[in-house]
Amino acid sequence: MARRLRMEFPGNDNVLLSGLLEIPEGDTIAYVLFAHCFTCGKDVVAASRISRSLVGRGYAVLRFDFTGLGSSDGDFANTNFSSNVQDLIAAANYLRDHYQAPKLLIGHSLGGAAILKAAQYIPESIGLVTIGAPASAEHVAKQFAGDIASIEAKGQVEVNLAGRVFTIKKQFIDDLRQQDSAYISELRKALLIFHSPVDMTVPIGEAEKIYKAAKHPKSFVSLDRADHLLTNKEDSEYVAACIAAWAMRYLSSDELVQKKQSSVPRGYISVGELNHQFTRTVVSDSHNWLADEPVNVGGNNLGPDPYEHLLAALGTCTSMTLRMYANRKKLPLEDIKVELSHSRKHAEDCENCEEQTPQIDLISRTITIKGDLDAEQKKRLIEIADRCPVHRTLENTIVIETKSKD
Repeated sequence: MARRLRMEFPGNDNVLLSGLLEIPEGDTIAYVLFAHCFTCGKDVVAASRISRSLVGRGYAVLRFDFTGLGSSDGDFANTNFSSNVQDLIAAANYLRDHYQAPKLLIGHSLGGAAILKAAQYIPESIGLVTIGAPASAEHVAKQFAGDIASIEAKGQVEVNLAGRVFTIKKQFIDDLRQQDSAYISELRKALLIFHSPVDMTVPIGEAEKIYKAAKHPKSFVSLDRADHLLTNKEDSEYVAACIAAWAMRYLSSDELVQKKQSSVPRGYISVGELNHQFTRTVVSDSHNWLADEPVNVGGNNLGPDPYEHLLAALGTCTSMTLRMYANRKKLPLEDIKVELSHSRKHAEDCENCEEQTPQIDLISRTITIKGDLDAEQKKRLIEIADRCPVHRTLENTIVIETKSKD
């Protein structure tokens, strides 16, 4: 079952923003940052449905309320498009510091314009998704175009937007007029554009502007018959399914790039911090993966814990050694399964342990061998298991040398 973590973090001008991070059960493919539509909130139906659907497909998603909206602090009247972009950058920084930087940025309506602007300040992001987004933030002014003259004359006016009253100040209008869409051509990130041809709030022509301005790789998906807020559940599910499938191409490419750029020499392992808790990056000359601790001890459960890595080393080495021996001897070995567990027990409880050791580490290994093998062949394979290199290393006297490096 997915974990739902409610959190607060500082946004623009250190105003506390309210967010919800949903982490999938099992492995996490990537972290996603979701930006909601203008005057909406993190719990608007489209944001919540798309996020939950992505979590169900293995993505961790953070959605939050912009300053002055939902549960976030601050006064909406003092915000503008630029402050929304700064809030997005702050959310990405929070993910980077405490979990993992977002690789995907998703924005709905004005949130789409915001993620396009913020992407240049979130270098880890490799994929951007807009849903019913305008090409320029200035388009949002059309929602209260009849009030602009009053806003400029009085400095601020209360405006009715979708049945709710908001105070719009002149600084909001001035900020919109300073925005453009020139940065879209400089994104250098994969882009997926969703838009409905019957969107009455943001015309589909805005999607065309974004598509023409962006460089490849870029894709467009039409949301036939969908309204601007995606109030139909099937539309949200379709968007999430498309995002999940589309993103895998670029996430896989990103991982390959990381492998090629690894500076770790063969035979060495480099372990770095992914966050300031337990999550760690493990890098070899050709591979990278995560190590972590379970949630009940303060970790995020994003990867195996250290002892699971140890058991995996012995288990994989055992299985490889048996397969190599069977192939060389041409034995009819069909399949090998190795199951391991680790525990600690007193020496007197272990018949093969030295008496002088008060407590020992015990690794229990169970090997299942399938194939048309006689008793003697099976017995020999079990003997060979004890000869795997990792087994021998663990049973030898191990000396660990520790050096300090600045």
